[in-house]
Amino acid sequence: MKEEMNKLKALTVKEGNDILRNKIYLLVVLVQVFILLGAFGLALASSVASDPALLDEYGATSVLKVAVPETVKGTPLDTALIDQKLNITYYNNVTVAQNALGTGIIAVVKVDPNNSLNISVDSDNSNIFYPIVSSKISAAVNQYSIEEKLKSSGVNSSQIQQILSPVNLQVIVYNMDKQSKLALNSPFFVEIMYGFIVPFILLLPFFLASNIVTDSVVGERERKTFEVLLMTPVSSSQVMLGKIIPILSFSMIQSMIWILLLDLLKVPIYNSVPILLILFFVGLAFIGIGTLLSMFVDSTKEANSAITIVLVFATFVLFMPLFIKTTYFSAILNFIPTVLIVKMASTPNISLEMLIYSLPTVLISILIFMLTIRYFRHERAIRL
Repeated sequence: MKEEMNKLKALTVKEGNDILRNKIYLLVVLVQVFILLGAFGLALASSVASDPALLDEYGATSVLKVAVPETVKGTPLDTALIDQKLNITYYNNVTVAQNALGTGIIAVVKVDPNNSLNISVDSDNSNIFYPIVSSKISAAVNQYSIEEKLKSSGVNSSQIQQILSPVNLQVIVYNMDKQSKLALNSPFFVEIMYGFIVPFILLLPFFLASNIVTDSVVGERERKTFEVLLMTPVSSSQVMLGKIIPILSFSMIQSMIWILLLDLLKVPIYNSVPILLILFFVGLAFIGIGTLLSMFVDSTKEANSAITIVLVFATFVLFMPLFIKTTYFSAILNFIPTVLIVKMASTPNISLEMLIYSLPTVLISILIFMLTIRYFRHERAIRL
């Protein structure tokens, strides 16, 4: 038994050293860091850019430039627009203001001199902040319109304020010590991070692992060392484990590092141990599929093409359910690994039901691994 373990250890160390000497693999690991940071930054920026409250909170309203007629200055409409924290500039010539659209000015407000309630807006729809500016102008105009109509009906200022703000809402927050230290308190940020980016980042090392194992198997064949490996007094199971263990271990280590990095970025990942177990079996399945494909092809180019097709299909199966919001398929979607990762990562509480839903992933992965070993034995028998 000790001798068998030594053989497995030697083969594992040899495969691990081959991986570490592969500069492309090390570069890919570094690229993953930039992908994670880039995805986080994009989610952060897009969340702020799409949320008026966040723009106001972070003082980024200087980019919300709106041109307003000089005649409006100091009027209730002007006050309403300023209350929306828009960056107001005043113009005397509407043509000049319209020509400035797209060069910093996002919208031009036009007011009919004969009817102050007849207001129109010209907007630069190509600007990323156009939706926010549009919603802020609409809110300001609606407030101004209501105030003017109430004034014309003889309602005084204090009554107008009571009508516009009939409820005094006071929010009392409990359990502040248990509050999640999230990078951005935004529904969009939470949805995009936990609903897509977190499972994508954590699965990325295993996607790449399937490419590495194909290169390992086919590379042995191209280097004319595959037959030599088959003739060594090492069982087929040990050969497969010797190739799989280093790749799977490196992928698991990467996912653990990404979890720690996300936590440093204030995107806490709950239930990391169950998540890593799911990732382990998903990675085992990917590596098993990569090994199986390697036995059907004769060159690295063919292997990479085949595994790319498989990964495209796997990406569709794993990530499409994250964007399907329907109760009709919920019974099936709950078994998808990415759905389980999203649920486990986003809540501190894990239910027994989630663990049961993970069983098909475990069983399928073990089945693929056993099939890989069986076919490898068959391949070994033919070649020898």
